[in-house]
Amino acid sequence: MSSESFSGENAIWANVKLPPWWLVLIEGILFIILGIFFFTSPYRTLVTAVWVLGIFWIVRGIFELVSLIWDRSMWGWKIFAGILGLIAGWIIFQQPLAGSLVLSATLVFFLGFIGLFQGISALIQGFKGGGLGSILVGIFIIILSIILLMNVQGAAAWMPWALGLMAIFGGISALFGAFRIRSIEKSL
Repeated sequence: MSSESFSGENAIWANVKLPPWWLVLIEGILFIILGIFFFTSPYRTLVTAVWVLGIFWIVRGIFELVSLIWDRSMWGWKIFAGILGLIAGWIIFQQPLAGSLVLSATLVFFLGFIGLFQGISALIQGFKGGGLGSILVGIFIIILSIILLMNVQGAAAWMPWALGLMAIFGGISALFGAFRIRSIEKSL
């Protein structure tokens, strides 16, 4: 056997294309910084993030329409998506605060309905043999979802802090992932 042979976990990772560890590290640091901004200046950060999303939609809409020059497949969807991106971005630029509120409320509705479906699924699994734990989790998720859906404006007002918390936890996860990638690269 040659010295380049891999065994165990290294054999699995040898064929996987990993991102550069330092890029994941930078991503983690930026997410933590974004999370801190959401906690120190929640509404200003939310409006800024929505404004950046508006820029993204406009650029994406332009690229979608320009791509028709060389690729006319699914041209109807490309025109629809391009125009929709341009309109959504323009609306955000016209009313960034209102856009932030609408986006937050939409996210709350989305999370509320997903929670309802997950809660119902957990209940069904519980009654099909998943046990009392699954039933209790299902009931808990359904109750939280109903609370979200009954108070969308209140939940949307808390959205910056929820996004900040998610950004910080996501950033910490990315930091751990960066060092895990680095250790995998060293072991290969």
